[in-house]
Amino acid sequence: MRIVLAEDSTLLREGLARLLAEEGHDVAATVASAEELTGAVDRHRPDVVVTDVRMPPTHTDDGLRAALAVRRRWPSTGILVLSQYVEKRYATRLLADRPEGVGYVLKDRVAQVDDFLDALDRVAAGATALDPEVVRQVLVGTGPADPLTRLTPREREVLHHMAQGHTNATVAERLHVSQSAVEKHVNTIFDKLDLPRAAGYSRRVLAVLRYLGV
Repeated sequence: MRIVLAEDSTLLREGLARLLAEEGHDVAATVASAEELTGAVDRHRPDVVVTDVRMPPTHTDDGLRAALAVRRRWPSTGILVLSQYVEKRYATRLLADRPEGVGYVLKDRVAQVDDFLDALDRVAAGATALDPEVVRQVLVGTGPADPLTRLTPREREVLHHMAQGHTNATVAERLHVSQSAVEKHVNTIFDKLDLPRAAGYSRRVLAVLRYLGV
């Protein structure tokens, strides 16, 4: 896939570029600031943008805001955001508009190369890829009236994997159960979360958004 990489740390930027190239991807451009990111996307029209959240010029949420601008202008471009820490407001901003083709991964996860590349592939395919720690921390503070409390521990576990962007088949492999068992859990989750069958809406996406509190 064609990738534009935005990261202000020279060491991490060069390391990621090398890793991606070794995996056969085309790293069309590497940039060190949010201001350069949109220009690079305009020139190269990548399949996926990989960007840090905190970048120059302000080192706050410049990378995230640039990524959101890219999504608005080029909606088919996948966005994989890297962050040093879990920041709930950034994760929800990224997911609130359209969760397909986006990912939020902690930088520590990059060292687990297979997990990082899996997240990249899922984002490129139009799925959602969330770091397990992001999912866990986003859920802190779920109130007793929340419909999520209706779920059994197994159903919550299935939904946890769904929130990371895994398919039913992959969830089945991870939980060591049959795919049909996962499908039954998923349908029960939809019912317990009061998600109606409605044209134009994905119950799976709605379940994940409910789970993340978006």
